[in-house]
Amino acid sequence: MKEKKKKINRRKFIGYSGLITGGVLASSIAPSLGGILMASRKPKNDGPWYGIGIDIEKCIGCGNCAKTCKIENDVPKEPFFFRNWVEQYTLKKDGSMLIEAPNGGIDGFKQTEADENILKTFFVPKMCNHCAKSPCTQVCPVGATFESPEGIALIDEKYCIGCGYCIQACPYGCRYLHPDTDVADKCTLCYHRIKKGMNPACMDTCPTGARISGDLNDPESDLNKFLNTKNVQVLKPQMNTGSKLFYNALNREVK
Repeated sequence: MKEKKKKINRRKFIGYSGLITGGVLASSIAPSLGGILMASRKPKNDGPWYGIGIDIEKCIGCGNCAKTCKIENDVPKEPFFFRNWVEQYTLKKDGSMLIEAPNGGIDGFKQTEADENILKTFFVPKMCNHCAKSPCTQVCPVGATFESPEGIALIDEKYCIGCGYCIQACPYGCRYLHPDTDVADKCTLCYHRIKKGMNPACMDTCPTGARISGDLNDPESDLNKFLNTKNVQVLKPQMNTGSKLFYNALNREVK
């Protein structure tokens, strides 16, 4: 009887999701600041506040990050459940852009466009942006989605009711409903590893060092060195989410 009541509540929440999600997202929109909007409002404490850097110029599209993530975090094997994935962008000579991500890039990529039609191609890893002002945290009706003291967006599975608010609110498409647990799931930046002083699994498995995780409060961290020496940008800066996922060499076609 208790389980039946829980499922009814989920359907009721989903019915209202369009209204609440739309209101929160509308209030989050702000003018773009020249293409880059740094994460704002760092906490006053002296502890770590984590962010991520991705160097697109170094990514070779091997898919090791996405594959390792599935193994490390028990992500469903089906090809449409990912905590992080890789997209291939192919800019053709006619000016059009082809975007592909077969199985999230886990199996690597095979170019489907003829070489003579290609102007350039590059790879863009995607994952949770761990925003400082995350829409997903704002819309959760039960407080299951929250930000840790280290600035990492997390989900408490014990409280999540699977309403889907956060999935709809995320402007980066980084959340999904887990088919087995029926609760929201996404990248946690391998919080269980970070608490032990380890790197996220995707960072350790990257063969070219294209992925960087670090403490934004530490001026000597690898991440701050990356931010200070590269031309970094965030995805969808106009959303004003305070994204802490920074890209080097981000092409304007990437959304």
